[in-house]
Amino acid sequence: MLSPYLRLIRPHQWVKNGFVLAPLIFAGKLLHAPSLILELSAFAVFCIASSGVYAFNDIFDREQDRNHPTKKSRPVAAGDISVPAAAALGTVLVAAGILGGVIIGKGFLLWLGFYLLLQFGYNVAFRNIVILDILAISLGFVIRAVAGSHAIAVIISPWLILCSLLIALFLGFAKRRQEIVLMGAAATEHRSILREYTVPLLDQLIGIVTAATIVSYAIYTLTPEVTQRLGSQYMILTLPFVLYGIFRYLYLVHVLEKGGSPTKDLLTDTPLLLSVGLWTATSVVLIYL
Repeated sequence: MLSPYLRLIRPHQWVKNGFVLAPLIFAGKLLHAPSLILELSAFAVFCIASSGVYAFNDIFDREQDRNHPTKKSRPVAAGDISVPAAAALGTVLVAAGILGGVIIGKGFLLWLGFYLLLQFGYNVAFRNIVILDILAISLGFVIRAVAGSHAIAVIISPWLILCSLLIALFLGFAKRRQEIVLMGAAATEHRSILREYTVPLLDQLIGIVTAATIVSYAIYTLTPEVTQRLGSQYMILTLPFVLYGIFRYLYLVHVLEKGGSPTKDLLTDTPLLLSVGLWTATSVVLIYL
């Protein structure tokens, strides 16, 4: 069994920080050693800082987590780690992340600061405002991608930013849906904002962002900046993997009633993991060969 402190910093959630690496891949810098080192350092910094945020999240959520069938085992909610100890570890990790940001550069540090401010705003206010709660979480993914572009001083495509936002909204709405389905009438005891949502509303929102994500990604693959860099329109060949990944996730949400933990679903569902892996591999081949 994992140590309570290791569970507190949630290393399985570091997958989310993969958005930091997107500019490295799509700007054609993957084989450029200095850029690779900088981007991996930026990824590590976000892992450290986000783990500090998770420690504070556990403190803020401890009472609500005790009413959740699985989250009640989180270290602070379960009493395995005291609030002062969790706060001390969170402070150290956030401070270490900021120091790492200083070393990487001002542009990256600025966006890391935006990320931390957004997380603070979510904990004290945004989490209690319908729609804005999910939008705030989703913007965290966009900030990761933009921060990654500043780490290696490249311009990130607006279409890539839009796709990041839409896929994050898709995952966020699916997460809220699973919480309502899993806990039923007791859902508001875990998260009060859930009283503002219904399954039909979330299904409609999921449908909207699903369509928008697919169309936006398809347009991105055919934009002049992509076709000129590749010298062809072959990037559209990655679209089937995106389609399958999204449809597979919808299957997990609607049939298997999953979606409460996107990172866990990604790491444990073989077809979904395979589609992401094939999308990544195909993108790299098209961009670099």
